[in-house]
Amino acid sequence: MLVKKSVHEFVEVLASKEPVPGGGGAAALIGAIGMALGSMVGNLTVGKEKYKDVEAEIIGILESAGNLQAKLLDLVDEDARVFGKVAEVYKMPKATEEEKRKRNEAMQKALKEACGVPLKIIELSYDAIKLHRRLADIGSRLAISDVGVGVLCLKAALLSGRMNVLINLNSITDEEFVKNTADYMERICTEALSIADETYEKVERILKNK
Repeated sequence: MLVKKSVHEFVEVLASKEPVPGGGGAAALIGAIGMALGSMVGNLTVGKEKYKDVEAEIIGILESAGNLQAKLLDLVDEDARVFGKVAEVYKMPKATEEEKRKRNEAMQKALKEACGVPLKIIELSYDAIKLHRRLADIGSRLAISDVGVGVLCLKAALLSGRMNVLINLNSITDEEFVKNTADYMERICTEALSIADETYEKVERILKNK
């Protein structure tokens, strides 16, 4: 499993010509890191007298954050699995028209499945970005910069997921699938990016006003 590698090992494999991990796995990992930073802010807030009025809400955020972080980490290996299916299709024979037809059908199916992982990264990053928006309001001011770093990581994960959806959509011939997937993705990304930028700017204002 890729997520069981050390940070050093993961980066070394990522830098190599090995097919996985690639952009999708990196997107999922940076998303998990972004959410982890949000969790750190929450954990630094819980138990502090100054924030006792929001402690129950912070505990709820931490529970949600833990689930999101775990799901994003799972997608590191899931991305490698679905890419493996695409890679297997490339090995299929294509000498005859029948072989070409079967290969094309298999490729279309594999590419549609491959869209699912980065789309899930986008969805999870969106949910995590919304948690950071709230943490910017109620999290410990001593760790407010980590809210900013966390939301930047999640913005990167979101946009990276979008890139991986787009590259798969470019090779899919099912026009209805392409349109529906792209429209859904863009709706989420537009909203998520707006919240991410708003949150980052809020953090920056707080830091500059100190």
